[in-house]
Amino acid sequence: MSDSELHPTLTPTAARGHNIVLVVPPSPAYAAPVFAGLAERPDLHALLLCPAAERDEWGAAADAAAGARLSVQVAHGTARAQRRLRAGAGGLLVTDPDTALALLRRSALATDALGAVVLAWPERYQDEEGLAALMQDLPKDTQRVVVTADAAGATRLVERYARKALTLGPTAETPAEEPIGPVRTVTVPWNRRAAAVAEVLELLDPARAVVWAADPSAEAAVRRAVPLGDAVAFTTADTPRADLVIAYDLPSHERLAQLRASGDVVLLVPPGTESYVERIAAPRRPLRLPGLIEAVTTGAAAQRAAIQRQLESGGAERGVLALAPLFERYDPAAVAAALYELWRGAGGAPAAAEGAASDVPASARVWVNVGRNDQATPNDLVAVLTKEVRVDRGKIGRIELRDAFSLIELPAQEAERIAAALTGLSVRRKRLSARLDRGPTRGAEGERERGPQRGPSRGPGGRGPRAGPPGRRPGGSRPPRA
Repeated sequence: MSDSELHPTLTPTAARGHNIVLVVPPSPAYAAPVFAGLAERPDLHALLLCPAAERDEWGAAADAAAGARLSVQVAHGTARAQRRLRAGAGGLLVTDPDTALALLRRSALATDALGAVVLAWPERYQDEEGLAALMQDLPKDTQRVVVTADAAGATRLVERYARKALTLGPTAETPAEEPIGPVRTVTVPWNRRAAAVAEVLELLDPARAVVWAADPSAEAAVRRAVPLGDAVAFTTADTPRADLVIAYDLPSHERLAQLRASGDVVLLVPPGTESYVERIAAPRRPLRLPGLIEAVTTGAAAQRAAIQRQLESGGAERGVLALAPLFERYDPAAVAAALYELWRGAGGAPAAAEGAASDVPASARVWVNVGRNDQATPNDLVAVLTKEVRVDRGKIGRIELRDAFSLIELPAQEAERIAAALTGLSVRRKRLSARLDRGPTRGAEGERERGPQRGPSRGPGGRGPRAGPPGRRPGGSRPPRA
């Protein structure tokens, strides 16, 4: 019996619409029975939220488990998903919380029409306030499914959104078990696991190897990467004796014990799953696969020593979450090399790298198409920023209110995101359009895009001569365009 079938009641329970908390290792393969159950409900509108770097993996797992019975769409942005949602397309929408919140603010995502919401790895969501905005208007009978690898870390969220749900797997009160080892680990993007299997086999060259996965759907990907036969076998059940066992999916503690008893174990570790691996496996020995690192050598021993100290000190979870989307698109070695070049160019030390960031403007201005002519006030803009976009009031700087538009000072690193979130909202019954301020550029007819000014425009800090009074100027300037 495969690990995805450990809970034989999971599929019928999901089909009946009951709330579920599924505590499993961090791999979408373990949620296959949930998708099979959702697929049995006709005309279902469902939403799956997961970390941005894992959208494709969750979409593929849902599609493989549900087949043609459930339409699965993965949303990397808002445009295509918005068009499909407004056309009334049903099925399962797979996306991250930020994209779902943007769709909700554009009135494309109707939460009151959702029959099921799946929260995948919610303990790794970076913005719980955004999740609250998505969940607050769900009907009481909307099914909630929480898939987590950390029962303790998800306790507060389960209490808030899925109380009295059926819990399958270890609970927060389950005593921690001793890690099993030794094992080797390979850090690899989700979409390169099959290729990593081939690279591990080439590097270690075992006489007999077994590739273990939690769900049979992984066999096709593994078979495309390596020829399966007497030398290399694939299984989702107990592994036979072998020189090498490769865990395509991360195993449970119990399963890891069985794999370790069969032979030397290599765990494929996608970004974001490192903390789980630390809980179940020790000692761990990283296995470096041939790749970009092999093509580049360096004598920068001091830099390597500093990086090694940072790795050994732990606490890198925030960096892993920030870089996970890059790991999905590029070789992790290439990402590390790019960060190293930036670090070295900044002086070869973390303090110097932080100092280099001083060249980046601390604030930027966002242009919004509402002004005095719309009877808008700075308080109106502050209200929509704090209540609708959930910007901390302390981050809102100077607000310049003009006749037909406004300029709002915001932190530079967040300005583009805030502008996108403002677009589509309303102030004084006017639909907002927002973007980063481009300054007073001249068009083909010699007019200023932000309207005429007597002197230079204000600088980033709001200093400089004030704009002239409103109205038409000599020279034929027209009122500012939105």
